[in-house]
Amino acid sequence: MHQKKEKNQTSGSQKQKRNNPGKNSPKKNSQDRNSPHTREKGAGNGPRDLRDFKEKPSEKKNSGSQKWPDTAVSKKKSSPRFEYEDDYIFWCRKCNLPLIGEECGICGSKGEILHLSQPADVRFCSPYEHEVLAGQLISSFGCNPLKGRLVLLNKIPGEDKTDEVIVDGFIFGVLSFELSRMDYRFEPSLHGAKILLKYAEGKKVKIRKTNRHINGKNIPMELIDSFAGDIKAGDFVLVTAGSLSGYGVSYISGAEFSALKGFSEPAQFESEAKILRVRKVDSGEVSLHPENPDFGTCIEVNRKHLQALGKNAINTIRGIVSRNEYRDLPVYVSFSGGKDSLVVLDLAKAALKQREFKAFFLNTGIEFPETVDFARTFCREMKVQLEEMNSGSAFWEQVDKFGPPAKDFRWCCKVCKLASAGDLETEKGNCSLQEKKTSNAVAYLTVDGKRKHESFSRARIAASETNPFVPAQLNIFPIRDWRALEVWLYIHWRGLSYNPLYDLGFERVGCWLCPSALAAEYARVEELHPEMHARWNAFLLEWAKTRGLSKEFIEHGFWRWKELPPKMLRLAEELGISVLAKEKAEDFEIEVVSGISPCKAGGFSVEAGVKGIKEKEAADFINVLGKTVYAEELGMVLVKTGTGTVKFFSNGNLIVSSETKEKAVQLFKETAKQLVRLSRCTGCGICEKACPVGAVSIKEGKPLVSEACIRCGKCMESCVVTRYFDKIVPDLDEKLKV
Repeated sequence: MHQKKEKNQTSGSQKQKRNNPGKNSPKKNSQDRNSPHTREKGAGNGPRDLRDFKEKPSEKKNSGSQKWPDTAVSKKKSSPRFEYEDDYIFWCRKCNLPLIGEECGICGSKGEILHLSQPADVRFCSPYEHEVLAGQLISSFGCNPLKGRLVLLNKIPGEDKTDEVIVDGFIFGVLSFELSRMDYRFEPSLHGAKILLKYAEGKKVKIRKTNRHINGKNIPMELIDSFAGDIKAGDFVLVTAGSLSGYGVSYISGAEFSALKGFSEPAQFESEAKILRVRKVDSGEVSLHPENPDFGTCIEVNRKHLQALGKNAINTIRGIVSRNEYRDLPVYVSFSGGKDSLVVLDLAKAALKQREFKAFFLNTGIEFPETVDFARTFCREMKVQLEEMNSGSAFWEQVDKFGPPAKDFRWCCKVCKLASAGDLETEKGNCSLQEKKTSNAVAYLTVDGKRKHESFSRARIAASETNPFVPAQLNIFPIRDWRALEVWLYIHWRGLSYNPLYDLGFERVGCWLCPSALAAEYARVEELHPEMHARWNAFLLEWAKTRGLSKEFIEHGFWRWKELPPKMLRLAEELGISVLAKEKAEDFEIEVVSGISPCKAGGFSVEAGVKGIKEKEAADFINVLGKTVYAEELGMVLVKTGTGTVKFFSNGNLIVSSETKEKAVQLFKETAKQLVRLSRCTGCGICEKACPVGAVSIKEGKPLVSEACIRCGKCMESCVVTRYFDKIVPDLDEKLKV
């Protein structure tokens, strides 16, 4: 970005630092991320606030939750969001290019710090995203000043796909996908508006010069000099007011403005009618940088930094796999067909020249066909042995039982991924595997492409971690500190082929119906693979119909949550969509009879009625809780645990007792979990693979637990039903009156 001199130019502001900045954090005299040279006039001393781009920030405080019969409201307190210390990149002002290190590899100058909104996973704008951005600029303002320029996108929290658009080292605006309209929208920043004013053919409003402070203010008709006829109510408009320029939001259309101007007695309207709200204006002048380098130059300026990144990652892999305790263990690279695992596979080839390794691909059966094809083709071309673990039709076999997966109910990951990972473990043929599983020893190593900047949930990953779901697996994360920008620079620097879906607008290229994917991407699935989209959409519509939910509930993506977050509740209210589902009868039921009651013999008990499970079925399974006796002639199963007793009768009565209220409640919950496990078992076999002593088996689609059970709990930890017990049996605490 190139800026001309202006009157009363303000100095570069200092970005507010955290209490404990890391040793690599930028110095306090670094420029603000939104304006490398000068701060926007009147913007204050802090970093650019995203409220400039989003209305109603206070609505986040209204954190109510909505639930229905097969959903639950989480009672857990939210943990503090992770704060990234490396939330910035550098920008060479001379070469006009982003830098992943401080020094420019061409001119040698030090780059200025460009702060990023967290999680700061900045990336290059893909060809499809360029098309979307160009379409929005042309449809809104009649111009595209960014044509042919290098554009970065930085994802930020939003309703759906939401990205800061970065050009010439400053934020040009925000491109977002709106769930209400199921379409994209572009909102300019102050700097973006100033550039658009130089090229735009419409959407312009001229305000009379005034001594009033107009930033953030509603502007009455009496102050409007001109109002473009192509403006619609709710549009972002480009604003000028004397020497000030910027942008705002229109309350009315151009036609409505003309109608108001046509009144014979306009005085009242001129003083009362609010025409637009000014978001931000100042007297600064902004223009695009005269240098417009290509992508090849961008790689060149970062070459040294890429070499250092690659070397560090290779050393991480070598350092861990060469430890004495791991030298003889098999090594795998987790290859998903995505960009991160692609880089990791290339790094592993360089790091493990003297060590045999294989790539493995977990084919969930609902992968994009492009992803499956790329994973196979790339490994074949790179002469890397690929083991493909295929879940086949597991998802479609289980979806009727569990319903659609959700962001907070990801049963599909266990059924389609972890089961296959367990198959990989079983097929390795390591004779000491069973012994290692029992002792929790590491049996094999997996090099993985997880990165901390992908999401706040992955922010704390270490260089290596054991897998909590797949026994005996140690994961190595050599690119955990990389951002998407560095991943893409590495891919192009190394000349690696990559999954074509990235150029078609996808950030996630795994399971095509994943609830964690963006609605913007799901809309692309319909365009690229209409037959796949039609199958899933038909299931969703039928599922919604049986619960009394509308097709709009599906169309706007509400199915992707069990517990709707505040933003989706607000959207439902805005669109008038009911999110209350009717009860759906199930074969299995558990109903608490009387809460927690004191026992005559001392202690406390909980009584409940259970439907859909026979005591014989329970007897063959429930000994995971404790020593079990089945008295068939009495029609009773008795379980004695370390904290109390469980009695389950043939008529469905369940009595759980213990010495204290707390222990009685806990034991009842554990019992309920096992009964739900039994009733909802899909026969996936994950628990069987997780058992270190071989006590679990699957017979006729149901789990059996032998007397060999050591009650370690690993089968329960691995079970998708247990993991989402609170979603399957909501409001249990309320029924227990705790």
